[in-house]
Amino acid sequence: MRKAFSVLLAAALAVTACASPAEHTAPAKVSYLTSFGSFGRDAYVYVAKEKGFFEQAGLDVTITPGTGSVDVLKLVATGRADFGIADFTATAITLAKEKLPISVMAAIQQRSLAAIVALEGGGISRPADLEGKKIGDQPGSTNQVMFPVYAKAAGIDPAKVQFVPSAPPALPQLLAAGQVDGIGQFVVGKPLIEAAAKGRKAVVLPYGDLVPDLYGNVLIASKDGANDPKQGQGFMTALLKGLEYSIEHPDEVGPILKKYQPTQDAGVAGAEVGLMAPYVKPSGYSGRVGGITEERVGKILRTLTEAGAIPAGSLAPGDFVSFGASPK
Repeated sequence: MRKAFSVLLAAALAVTACASPAEHTAPAKVSYLTSFGSFGRDAYVYVAKEKGFFEQAGLDVTITPGTGSVDVLKLVATGRADFGIADFTATAITLAKEKLPISVMAAIQQRSLAAIVALEGGGISRPADLEGKKIGDQPGSTNQVMFPVYAKAAGIDPAKVQFVPSAPPALPQLLAAGQVDGIGQFVVGKPLIEAAAKGRKAVVLPYGDLVPDLYGNVLIASKDGANDPKQGQGFMTALLKGLEYSIEHPDEVGPILKKYQPTQDAGVAGAEVGLMAPYVKPSGYSGRVGGITEERVGKILRTLTEAGAIPAGSLAPGDFVSFGASPK
């Protein structure tokens, strides 16, 4: 009997040992906002979901298209979303005015994607041409919030550039129809603009050409969420894994995005990711994907102060960047 009992006990222990903790623990539900819409530039989150990176981290992620940096910041700050994507400069400018309980965790792009986009033959080929022109953009957009910083670097008067309030989905058509001279757009939006313009080439004036220290989009969370060792770190690691996979396999991104967002053009999405790759891992960059440093954040804040975008002393790097949680 003792022998039979031993055999049964061993079998029971073997079954218990084979059971994974994940089988007994339901995935944690978290919510995420893209930076704006569901374009190729934000598709890496769908790649992370499709490849099972979130599931491996024990997370069940609900993805909702965002409506711009300022809105994303406020929704995360009030607990209506756990994580989101916002432009770094727009985040700094916003938090210098409103002390929202937000922490930046990682830099999606090491260089800003913000730009003014025009069409060849439309009178804009260099920054100096912007004076006296009409630029279509959504009020409060990243491009519009950052424009005075870019204008100072370009040596032009921002007051001589008229921003025309325009709904983001209509921007490519407004530019193609000549109703505006240029539009606020991300660098990676070039394929989308040229598709709408039916063969006309886009002229892209990247803000990063004149203000190269600016980070692009960043991952944000509440201060508590950013420092959560399991949920915060698990989400960030899985998302950055999806980002790195996306820039290494851009041909896979379009079909994955279209699976989750059927109205998107897979070809345009893949082209956007291809254009985004050198901003995620620029030439000469040896850090980890998502890396962010206190020294560089301090330099950016000084640039914004000198440009009059934020009041002197209103923000310090540690006030809004969780360096302890960021990729090392």
